[in-house]
Amino acid sequence: MQGKIIKGIAGFYYVHAEDEQVYACRARGIFRKDKYKPLVGDDVVISVTDQKDMEGSLDQILPRKSELIRPAVSNVDQALVIFAAADPVPNLVLLDRFLVMMEYQKVPSVICFNKADLIGEEEKRIFSDMYVKAGYPVVFSSTRTGEGLQEIQERLAGKTTVVAGPSGAGKSSIANSLQSEIHMETGEISKKLGRGRHTTRHAQIIPLGENTYLVDTPGFSSIFLPEIGEEELWYYLPEFREPEKNCRFQGCRHISEPDCGVTSAVREGTISRSRYDSYMLLHEELKEAKKY
Repeated sequence: MQGKIIKGIAGFYYVHAEDEQVYACRARGIFRKDKYKPLVGDDVVISVTDQKDMEGSLDQILPRKSELIRPAVSNVDQALVIFAAADPVPNLVLLDRFLVMMEYQKVPSVICFNKADLIGEEEKRIFSDMYVKAGYPVVFSSTRTGEGLQEIQERLAGKTTVVAGPSGAGKSSIANSLQSEIHMETGEISKKLGRGRHTTRHAQIIPLGENTYLVDTPGFSSIFLPEIGEEELWYYLPEFREPEKNCRFQGCRHISEPDCGVTSAVREGTISRSRYDSYMLLHEELKEAKKY
């Protein structure tokens, strides 16, 4: 029987199988021998060893179409990056950090500004312009008024989506509003996975519908970029790529060089000043990290 690993704890892999049941499975020894570790998100083949206790054996890992470094999850189609539009005021540098990391891992991102009922149309336009220019879809949502929830549901349908963003943004509220029968901390699946203090430490996949999964990553609220060199950072801001072709110097850092296509685009308003300021901060951070 085929299924998807929705959580892994203490040597058990919990598999949401095609019969809509969740089985606690042990991985066969061959995976340890080959040093091929099952990941949350893996599509797998299992054998049921005990139907009464819903236990099984993880026999085969099917080919992965993608693999994330942080969080360690496979077969992710996209990221839903959720920030509050207000209360708290969004930390745009942190948002840009998430987006850079997803670009680095080749995962398309959808930006969701939640609590949209707390801001006006002009603020929405500013946020939207900033990120639509960069090539990202932007959704404004409110679990209080229901704004944007239908659009989020449509964007998630048929995909495995990793949720990212800081605490206080309303990630759990959005997930709970999308599926009345399965809640992040309630429902049969959560009961099955419940292991006391372990439950908030690991990535978990929440089935939302047919071929539709949400990857909940508790603690995934800040992120560092040690794998990226400061000289290549610009590439992970998509709106820099076209203007970069107009730079006079090869290897331009887009900071103080003359005839820089990127800084020209910032002056002309093609690239948002906020995004460029994030680039400068992250560039300096990576430059400092390199010294050590």
